[in-house]
Amino acid sequence: VGREAAATFGVPFVGREPAAPQNTVGDIHDYLQVKILAPEVCQRYTAAVVTNVRVKPSPRWLRERLRLCGVRPINNIVDITNYVMLEYGHPMHAFDYKYVNDKTIQPRMARAGEQIETLDGVVRTLTPDMLVIADGKGPIAVAGVMGGEYSGVYEDTTTIVFEGACFDGPSIRATARKLGMRTEASSRYEKGLNPENCMGAILRALELVQELDAGDIVGGILDDYPAPRTERRIPLEVEKVNKRLGTDLPREEMVRILLSLGFGMEGDTIVVPPHRYDMEGTHDVSEEIARIYGYNNIPSTIMTGVATARPTPRQTFDKMLIDRLVGYGMYECETFSFYSPKCFDMICLPGDSPLRRPVVISNPLGEDTSIMRTTAIPSMMEVVARNYNARAESVALFENATEYIPGPDPEKLPTENNKLILAIYGPHYDFFTLKGMVEGLLKSAHIIDYTVVPNKEGTTFHPGRAADIYVKGVKVAAIGEAHPAVLKNYGVRPRVWLADVSVDLLFENRGGTVEFSPLPRHPAITRDLALVADESVLAADIAAAIKKAAGGNLEELRLFDVYTGDRIGQGKKSLAYSLRMRHIDRTLTDEEADATVAAVLQEVEKLGVSLRA
Repeated sequence: VGREAAATFGVPFVGREPAAPQNTVGDIHDYLQVKILAPEVCQRYTAAVVTNVRVKPSPRWLRERLRLCGVRPINNIVDITNYVMLEYGHPMHAFDYKYVNDKTIQPRMARAGEQIETLDGVVRTLTPDMLVIADGKGPIAVAGVMGGEYSGVYEDTTTIVFEGACFDGPSIRATARKLGMRTEASSRYEKGLNPENCMGAILRALELVQELDAGDIVGGILDDYPAPRTERRIPLEVEKVNKRLGTDLPREEMVRILLSLGFGMEGDTIVVPPHRYDMEGTHDVSEEIARIYGYNNIPSTIMTGVATARPTPRQTFDKMLIDRLVGYGMYECETFSFYSPKCFDMICLPGDSPLRRPVVISNPLGEDTSIMRTTAIPSMMEVVARNYNARAESVALFENATEYIPGPDPEKLPTENNKLILAIYGPHYDFFTLKGMVEGLLKSAHIIDYTVVPNKEGTTFHPGRAADIYVKGVKVAAIGEAHPAVLKNYGVRPRVWLADVSVDLLFENRGGTVEFSPLPRHPAITRDLALVADESVLAADIAAAIKKAAGGNLEELRLFDVYTGDRIGQGKKSLAYSLRMRHIDRTLTDEEADATVAAVLQEVEKLGVSLRA
């Protein structure tokens, strides 16, 4: 805070390093040995010994400062460790020397099944991924979290060991979480501390011992530092900094800001101080300069060298389909991607349907939101029911929904299918209204060649009142009237028509770029055919046979009438088709048109279809 304030107000920062203790007694090597056995999670461990400890209350100034920081004063030794923690941001601990067995301290990983009774009186079982401070017999503290029962300072304590260590942040965070104990120390260690601060914290603690006359300091400090950090240097790249910030700061101003923050300069190289080991590159340098210079002083500029953002082909395609449905007077809705397993029964899904094997959410808000949807029809039916209950006379809704289909490997993410779910009901709507809307989507995708076949599933859709649309042999949509049982489950009385359209398959089978042709120069010839067929023969099969026989001269085929009745016989239907034929280079003759009609009749005879008398 002092360094930041000095840089902000442009005044010198007056740092103070604690002095080495004077008037020491004895040699620390006669009291203690320190050896780090887990250097990957314990970067540094320093220790000092104080003998002839005089445990007593701290002076008033120290107690008041601790209370202002929210820390309860205990005694002078414990208060010194807390004070240094607040002053340096570096946790400390004081061990009672008589409980350190074999005069040895070893930061190491816990052994399987080891236990320790911590200062809060709870016996905790340790695991091999936890760092502990151990003596010659076993753990005396959970490193960076809490000391053991006999590691504290008591009224009869005569000799103490001050610990100033640096532990791996993620390791301490994991240990504290597993043990369910987050302490002042762990909250600091888990964010990452600078091992260079260990010595400063120890010296400051010893300085306070002398100032408070809390004991006699033993000569020497033990310091195990297996891999000391090297001095970090970063080049000062003025152009890059200005380009990144959108500024035009001179080099001198950048150097002034960096020096005020405690950085050193050697030519065009920035020397990073130990307390700023978070600095890694020019991007960090830019941030330091920006915040001291003032974000409000940086002018607003247009970024350069960045490509203009454009929607992807898929985004453009999706928007085109949505615009088409909005143009039909439909309203878009959005629903959750998760629902209840009961939804499968609500839409009468068969028990052996693969859609009944969804992704189960591990931490659901409740049973009604416990699985990811494999079909979005239940979501749409809930919206329809809500509108019906609100007495909406008619409804025309659609949702651009995502369905989540799990694969055979439960470890892999599910396949996400993008669907357009349509629903309509009301006096002005019927099956053909919805079919026309879906065909409009096909037209938007420039898909001309598609086949409509009956859907005889008879579960979610009404049997005999539903159809599937295929493109190149692949089902891209299902349309039809909702099954009466489904409507009953949702409490909806009017007939509801639903459509389930795969946007992914429409995109895959979309047509190419639209090309405009000149207006025809030659007249067309039209022939109308009334064909009689069994009711079981599909109109799509008849249309396919007509197109096959007519060849390239067929410009348009249109079904304009369907008739059933006694005049054509039981189990029969009459379909009236209009054929428009045209040759691109010349006028067709009547003889050529008649020959085409004859070829058509010969082809449809294979389906048992004849010309109506």
